[in-house]
Amino acid sequence: MRITTITNWAYGITVILTALSGASFIMSSRSALQERAAAEEHLVLDTLAEELALGAEVRSDEARLYVMRGEERHLQAFHAEEQAERRRETAASKLAARTLTAAEAQALLAVDANAEALDKIESAAVEAFQRGDKAAAQTALFGPEHERVQGELLQMVAHFRDLTATRTASELEAARLRSNWWSLVAKIMLALTGALFVAVLYFVLRRRVAMPLRRMTGIVSRLARQDYSVEVPIDRRADEIGEMNEAIEVFRTNLIERERLDAERRADQHTKDLILQMMHRVQACQNQEELTDVIVRFAPQIFPGLAGGLYILSDEDASLMRVGAWLDPEHSAAVFPAAECWGLRRGRAHHSNDSGSDVPCQHVAPPGVTALCVPLTALGEMIGLLYLEEPGGEVLGAMGPRLYLELIAENVGLAIANLQLREKLTRLAIRDPLTGLFNRRFLDETLHRHARKHGGERLACLMIDIDHFKRFNDQYGHDAGDLVMQFVGQTLRDTCAPVGDAFRFGGEEFTTLLPSLGEQQGIELAEMLRQKISSVALSHAGHILGKVSVSIGVAASPEGGSVETLVTRADAALLAAKAAGRDRTIAASGVARSA
Repeated sequence: MRITTITNWAYGITVILTALSGASFIMSSRSALQERAAAEEHLVLDTLAEELALGAEVRSDEARLYVMRGEERHLQAFHAEEQAERRRETAASKLAARTLTAAEAQALLAVDANAEALDKIESAAVEAFQRGDKAAAQTALFGPEHERVQGELLQMVAHFRDLTATRTASELEAARLRSNWWSLVAKIMLALTGALFVAVLYFVLRRRVAMPLRRMTGIVSRLARQDYSVEVPIDRRADEIGEMNEAIEVFRTNLIERERLDAERRADQHTKDLILQMMHRVQACQNQEELTDVIVRFAPQIFPGLAGGLYILSDEDASLMRVGAWLDPEHSAAVFPAAECWGLRRGRAHHSNDSGSDVPCQHVAPPGVTALCVPLTALGEMIGLLYLEEPGGEVLGAMGPRLYLELIAENVGLAIANLQLREKLTRLAIRDPLTGLFNRRFLDETLHRHARKHGGERLACLMIDIDHFKRFNDQYGHDAGDLVMQFVGQTLRDTCAPVGDAFRFGGEEFTTLLPSLGEQQGIELAEMLRQKISSVALSHAGHILGKVSVSIGVAASPEGGSVETLVTRADAALLAAKAAGRDRTIAASGVARSA
């Protein structure tokens, strides 16, 4: 028998028992409502009786206070209580006609009669007091007749409360018994339903359903924990359990495939995020050293397990020089001619491997190594090379990494070209093309920057002029003059590089700025510089140019004055050195040394 047939029979019986149980619960609920209605009725009747008794006492008290004191407020209170008493009597009459038993109604009528009698006595006493007969009024209110009628009223109220309490208590008990009986019937029906359910589960479904489901639950739980190593046992039963077993196997296969696709998607998204981060940092780099550091940091994360390097093409000898590497590449030289790379020759990515399907790059050794060379280009010109290698060919042989590499290479090539152009423009803007020294504009910027950020720190300045420079141009030509200028500029660069910067001020005049040096230290460096220049004999086109000498003025800040006047004071010292005979050093403070 199929499981559906068994469950249909069990379902039908369960529905019937459940309907009976529901009906029992409804009847129990109705009995509970009746119980509550009886309780509410008891409360209403008890409250009404108590209000009648209390109202009679309050009304009597107000009448007595009035005839004793004669105050109008007691009379008003008496009439107000009298009206309230009329309303309560009206309510009691309606209640008696609707829900009370004969005994209760008779008792309530007796209460009304006593209340009427008491009201007549009190009203007559009030009228007597108003006529001026105070003694008669007091006698009526404090006399035995008033006490008798009031006592009978209270006695009948107590009797009425006893009657209603007895009746409502019996009604409450009857409603409670009915509610409990129907609740018991409902519980019995539920127990029968549960017994049937347990019987079906235990005797019918245990072996056919429970045990296979328990096994499949374990399989599904492991699949939910993404444990796809679980094996689904083969079950050839021709019922729902067998069909479910087949569905779980299909589900497991689909989950394995989806997990594989999700892992690929996550890895691909992670790679894209890393590439995007790297590109943002590459675009923010100020020089090639920063760009190289970014590439070296991000490349191992984007392509884990792949060693490689970044090569820059040299304009001088058309060779590639490795400026950065990651994971220690072993099969490509640090420097090699550009012609040895097929990627640069072809202008596109070139894959070298041991399959023999394509020619390997000559710079990759041994030839069987799997490597990928991606050229870096910008505006159709070769800039450099991205090189990667791996022990096997699984990663570099796939199209995905190659597409990412080409994308990276395109952006890195443009970034390097921009940095090279920026460096070239910067050199043109701040360098003197003849001597290679910083120019006058950069000198002014350096002085302003020092005054703004380090105005209180020591700074020495040398103003240098080539003695009788015009004779080199006149006697040997301007090329000889350029040679002298280049020689002096190179000597300045070599001498001042450890402690400061050298500038071409204009014409044959030069300037050096020496941070952290005072005037005396500047004089010593100036003397060293002057001796180096004069100790070399220059020749040009087979002609001895003769001795080259310089005059130097030295000034310092802040001991000699502010940074703003530093060059002016050094220039004044230079003029003094030239006026004193040239080939000497003079300090702005007046100290001079002759060669």
